Amino acid sequence: MLTTAVLLAAAGCGPEPAPPEAVPTLPAQAVTQLVSDLRHNDLAAYARHAVPPELHRRLETAWAQGRTVWPLTELPLDDRFPSFIAALAEQDAERKLVATYRRQFAGADAELQSAAKTLGLFASQYVRSEPGYSDTERDHHAQLIEALSGWAQAAPLGDSRRAREAIPQLVSAARATGLAAPDAFAKTGMERSLRRLGPFVERLKQVLGDYGLNLDAALDSVDATLDVQTGDTAKVRIRYQVGGQPVDAYVLVERIDGRWYLSDVLRHARAEADAPTQAAPSGTMAQRLAALAKVQARAPAAVAKPAASTAAAPAAASAAPATPVAPASAAAAVEPAPDLGPRGANPPGPDQNERKPAQAAPKPGAAKPVEPRSGAAARPSASAPATDTPKPR
Repeated sequence: MLTTAVLLAAAGCGPEPAPPEAVPTLPAQAVTQLVSDLRHNDLAAYARHAVPPELHRRLETAWAQGRTVWPLTELPLDDRFPSFIAALAEQDAERKLVATYRRQFAGADAELQSAAKTLGLFASQYVRSEPGYSDTERDHHAQLIEALSGWAQAAPLGDSRRAREAIPQLVSAARATGLAAPDAFAKTGMERSLRRLGPFVERLKQVLGDYGLNLDAALDSVDATLDVQTGDTAKVRIRYQVGGQPVDAYVLVERIDGRWYLSDVLRHARAEADAPTQAAPSGTMAQRLAALAKVQARAPAAVAKPAASTAAAPAAASAAPATPVAPASAAAAVEPAPDLGPRGANPPGPDQNERKPAQAAPKPGAAKPVEPRSGAAARPSASAPATDTPKPR
C-alpha cells in the first residue's frame, strides 16, 4: 500500500498544464495585460495579446518574409534595432565600443546633457507633427519623451566606470540572442525571435537601472482606469511614473470577438502586415535625428568631445523598452560610431577643423583679391534635417 501511494504521488508530481491565458473582458484589462507582458520581458506574449489571432498569423508571415519586425515597430528607431544587435554582437565589439566611448563620451557630461535636451525637443516635435500618430498617441509619446529626456539630462552618461560595466553585459546579451547575422530576424521567425529577445530586454533594463532609469518600476506604477465606453469602443486613462516624472495620458481600445485591444496598436499592426518588402529606409526618425546631429556637429561650439552630440550615447543608454510602448532614449537616436556602422551622423574629423594654409602674397601688379564680406555669405552652410515623409508608426 505504501509503495502504491508513493507511485501515485510521483505520478501526480509531473508538470501541470499551463493555465489558459486570461481574456481581457474589460477595456482597462487590455492595457494591464500588455503592461504585464512587458514587465516580465515576454515579447512573444505581448505579440499574442496585442492583436487578434488572424492578424497575428498575417504578421508572422510578414516577419518571415522580411517585411516587418512588428511589434518592434512600436519602438522609435525600429529600423536600427537589428543593426544595434549586430553591432553589439560582432567580433571584438567590447574593445571597439569601450574605445569609442572613451574617445567620444568619457567625461563629456555637459555635452551629453545638451544633446539629450536637443534630441528630446526634436523627437517631441517629430511626434507632434507625424501624421501616422493619433491625437492620443501624440500626447502620450510627447509626455514620455519629455520624461526620458529629463532623465537623460541628469543621468551619469559620461561615467567611464558605468560604461565599462554596461558594455560587456549588453554585448553578452546581444550575442546570446543569435540574431546578429543578416536576415536572422526573418529566418528565425517572429515567435522565436521575440522569445530570444526577452533576456536581452531584461539585461537592458538592468543596465538602464544602473543609470537611474528603472523601467520595471515604471511598469509597476501603471494605473489604468476606464474613462468612457460606448459599445465596443472605449477610452482608458493611464497614469504612471517614469524617470521620476509623471505621465498622464489616454489610450483608445476596441472590442473584437469579445476581447479588447488597443486601437492604435491594431492600426499599426495591420499596416505592418500589409507592408511591402522594405527597401532602404527613407525619412525615418533615425535619419532625421542623424541629420540634426550633422547640423549640430558643424555649428561652432567650444566643446571638448567632438562627437558628444552626434554619435550614439553609451551602450547603457542606447534604447529603452516601452512604457507601455516606449521610445528609446534620446541619447541613442543617431547613427553608430565610425567603426560600428554607417557614417551618416559622424562629426567632421580633426582634419576638417584645421586651418587652411595662408595664401601667398599677390605679385606686384596683380589684382588685389576681393575680401569676403561678413554676414550670411561668409557663414558655413549646414545641412537641414531630412524632410521625407516617414512611414507611419
